[in-house]
Amino acid sequence: MGRGQGKMTAASTPLRDIRFGPRDVTMTRDANGVIYVRPVHPLGHYPAKLTEKLDHWAQKTPDRVFMGQRDASGNWRTLTYAQFRSEARNVAQALLNRNLSSERPIAILSGNDLEHAILGFAAYYAGIPYAPISTAYSLVSSDFGKLRYIFDLLTPGLVFVNGAAPFAKALEAVMPRDAELVTSYSVFAGTTATADVDRAHDLVTPDTVAKILFTSGSTGTPKGVENTQRMLTSNQEIVRSVLGWVDDEPPVICDWLPWNHTFGGNHDVGFVLYNGGSFYIDEGRPTPAGMAASVRNLHDVGPNVYLNVPKGFEALIPFLQERRDFRERFFSRVKMFYYAGAGLLQPVWDELDRLAVETCGERIIMFTGLGSTETGPAALFPGKDLRRAGEVGLPAPGVELKLVPVGDKLEARLRSPSVTPGYWRQPDLTRLAFDDEGFYRIGDALRFVDPQDIMRGFIFDGRIVEDFKLSTGTFVSAGPMRGKFLSHCAPYAHDAVIAGHDRDFVTILVFPAMDACRELAKLPATASAAEIVVSPAVRAKFQDLLNELAADATGSSNRIARAILMPEPPAIDAHEVTDKGSINQGAVLKNRAALVLDLYSPRPSARVISIQTAIQTAIQTAIQTATQKGA
Repeated sequence: MGRGQGKMTAASTPLRDIRFGPRDVTMTRDANGVIYVRPVHPLGHYPAKLTEKLDHWAQKTPDRVFMGQRDASGNWRTLTYAQFRSEARNVAQALLNRNLSSERPIAILSGNDLEHAILGFAAYYAGIPYAPISTAYSLVSSDFGKLRYIFDLLTPGLVFVNGAAPFAKALEAVMPRDAELVTSYSVFAGTTATADVDRAHDLVTPDTVAKILFTSGSTGTPKGVENTQRMLTSNQEIVRSVLGWVDDEPPVICDWLPWNHTFGGNHDVGFVLYNGGSFYIDEGRPTPAGMAASVRNLHDVGPNVYLNVPKGFEALIPFLQERRDFRERFFSRVKMFYYAGAGLLQPVWDELDRLAVETCGERIIMFTGLGSTETGPAALFPGKDLRRAGEVGLPAPGVELKLVPVGDKLEARLRSPSVTPGYWRQPDLTRLAFDDEGFYRIGDALRFVDPQDIMRGFIFDGRIVEDFKLSTGTFVSAGPMRGKFLSHCAPYAHDAVIAGHDRDFVTILVFPAMDACRELAKLPATASAAEIVVSPAVRAKFQDLLNELAADATGSSNRIARAILMPEPPAIDAHEVTDKGSINQGAVLKNRAALVLDLYSPRPSARVISIQTAIQTAIQTAIQTATQKGA
């Protein structure tokens, strides 16, 4: 079957049937044009603290696997609900024996493993906040600036790493002198829970800060988002109200997503626990080297829901294409795909549909939503009729959506029991984050899929902070433009940043996908990034892609006039990229200001690729006009 034929067939093939909850909403508009969208159905009951769910499943299904992880020999090491609860309570006693509190919380530097999970739940039982911190701040960063900043703000009383060697340089540079450093989980061994754990647990309330998640700093330095017990439990009830199928079958997932992020640490772990499922830790990553481990794990586990960031879906596709045994195993059980953290490229979605139809005769529901670290994360969800990448649906039960006109856009604001009360020890930032009605300013813009039918929901319309105006006053929506560029340029563009604030036309800085570009140019594996970006074949391909986009543009606000292919990847120490891979538009433009100047030079260097279409003359005229103004 040809690919074009497969996509055509997939589009009309029925979806694998799963049950969703009700999603009816009401919409009102006030005299100022502010829109309020509220769910008709109320949010169901949720427990006061997440540990109540662990207690529940340890009693109801004590022998069911809660968490598993491969050991050094490659075999699965698993803990049942009863085993995990017992271990977490024992470690809670060890924590209570130390001088830890809300003023001296716990910091975990190492990544996902069973010991990390146990320590986190032990902190819940003891009522001591803990902060899982991105491993990139210790292992990738060279100046440890973000880690130092976080430690200064957090003032931890205990720092845990499961194995000191990889973290030695970071700890030597920034380890607080008055904190205990624990580099082996065995330190907690031999402690048995006493009545002290029960007493401490009884004092935990819905308002108790359970964990502090530091935002990635995609718009500045990391902020510590307070996650209360109410946030954790109400957010999982929100998810459950939408994904009705979990009443019929507990979720089974195999997941790598880092627990210092809300998607992996709150949504995925909480989703499994809240609904009595099983969580298998995937040591793989969505990289050429890391995907082999992920595929092995996915083949073993056979998850019934697959959650990942868009890059993870992209990395999975070649294995699904090439290995029929894996493809058949994968599609035999999976009920739904779920992406978050960034926008999914439509060609990736189309290819997943094609592969599913070819393998099992059905399409698998592709699911997403809208949320953030501050919202727990879940807030908006689509229905099962999600039709294209970018749609985010409607507010779920328990969530109110407020849409405030900003220029010609609608700024989204959210109110819910799963929204954070604020930022850790940063009251000024907390005040700025909420409006006078208590709605959280998420910073995203939304637009109606169909203004005549509210039930079609909303589509993501970019980040308010990233949008700008050209010198003509024309408004540029950078997020959607970047998404369209990346989709059109797949698989050759890894990421990109739009430029043009107060300029006469739009330009773009491109981070090429080096492996795909190297293959396109037929260069050896030893070719450097600098050699790849100047390859005639690569430049010609981007020239054609830029011309095609320009031909489809309707005006200056969505026409990219020039581009530069950058050999240097975004740098985490320069705040250009977060540890989860999100681009910081402002930092890239600031750090690479010389490249931006080149993009707008009357006589750009040879590295600049300019559109070559019938409208090129108009662009050149604009450049000349700008030059004359400067003179």
